[in-house]
Amino acid sequence: MSQILSLEHYAIHIGPIADLLSPFLRNKSYSQYFILVDENTQRDCLPILLSQIPLLQSANIIDISSGEINKNLPTCQHIWASLIEQQADRKSLIINLGGGVIGDMGGFVASTYKRGIDFIQIPTTLLSQVDASIGGKLGIDFMDLKNIIGLFNNPQGVFIDIAFLKTLPFREIRSGYAEILKHALIADANYWQKLTTIQDLSSVQWEEIILASLQIKKQVVEADPFEKGYRKVLNFGHTIGHAIESWSLKHDTKPLLHGEAIALGMIVETELSCLHQSLSLSAKEEIQDQIKALYPKYTVSVDIFKELIVLMKNDKKNETDLINFTLLADIGESAYNVELSAVIVKDVLEILV
Repeated sequence: MSQILSLEHYAIHIGPIADLLSPFLRNKSYSQYFILVDENTQRDCLPILLSQIPLLQSANIIDISSGEINKNLPTCQHIWASLIEQQADRKSLIINLGGGVIGDMGGFVASTYKRGIDFIQIPTTLLSQVDASIGGKLGIDFMDLKNIIGLFNNPQGVFIDIAFLKTLPFREIRSGYAEILKHALIADANYWQKLTTIQDLSSVQWEEIILASLQIKKQVVEADPFEKGYRKVLNFGHTIGHAIESWSLKHDTKPLLHGEAIALGMIVETELSCLHQSLSLSAKEEIQDQIKALYPKYTVSVDIFKELIVLMKNDKKNETDLINFTLLADIGESAYNVELSAVIVKDVLEILV
C-alpha cells in the first residue's frame, strides 16, 4: 500500500517503486535521465529499478565509489564531467539511487550544474529513508569537515521503497536506526517508549516506523526550513557524533558509519543533558542503556579529545567560541542553542574512554 507525505514544495512517496515513479515520470518531459549509483547500488538496487521502470532502461549511468570518504570535490568533478560528456542539458533529470552520500552529493551536483537541473531521491538505506529524504540539505565534506560546503535545495520528489532495505547488511540497518531513536528522543516520548520494545531489528515492520519518523522530521523542517532556529533540534547527538565520525573517517581502517557515530554522540549528549538541562538521572540511564544495548562499544582515547574539540568548534552550527548543542530537557523534549565550553565537553567525553 502506497502512502504520500506532502511537503510544501514536493512529496515523499512510500511504497513499491513501480507504482510510485512511473506515473511521476510520465507526467514530466525530461530530455535525458541520469542515474547516480555507487558500486553497491549498481549491483543490488539498479537492477530492481530498471526492471520495474522500463522507461529508465536507456538512462545514462554515472557510478562513483561508495562511502563518506568519497563525498568530496574530486567525486563531484567526476559527476560534472560525466554530465558534460553526455551532453546533459537543463531539461535533464538526475536520479540519486543510494544512501545519504549519493543523495547529498547528487543533489549538490544537480543544483550547481548549469545553475541547477532537476533531481529526485530514491533513498536505498534506512538512514537516508528516515533522515536525508526531508529537508533539502545538500552538501559535501571538505578538509575533514562534514557537509561544510553545500546549499538548501529541494528535489522534485522522494521515492521510498522498503524493498531496497533487503539489500543492506545489518550494520547499515542499525546505523539508520540511530536517527529513528533520535527523532523519538527530541519530539515524541510515546514513540520512544514504543521503540524501546524493539529488541530485534531484523523483524521490524519498517513502513510504520519510517512514516512515523518522517512525520516528526516534516514538522520540524516545515517550522524552520533553513535551520535558523528550531530545526536545530535535529542536531541532537550530532555535535559530538559528527566530530567522532570525522576523526574515524580520517584515522580508522574500518571507519564508523554515520549512525554508529551519532549513537556515540547521543550517549555523551544525554550525559550533558542530565548535567546542564533538566533530564532526570533515570531518563538518562534509560536512554544510554537502550543505545548501548544496540550499538557496539567504541573506545575514544583521551589523546584525541583536543582534536575532537577542534572539529566541534569548526562545525557550521557554531557562531561563537563556545560549542553549540541540542540537548534533552526530557525524553521527547529538546533544547537547542545550548552553548557549552570546551572544558565542560572534554570532561564528559571521559565516559567514552
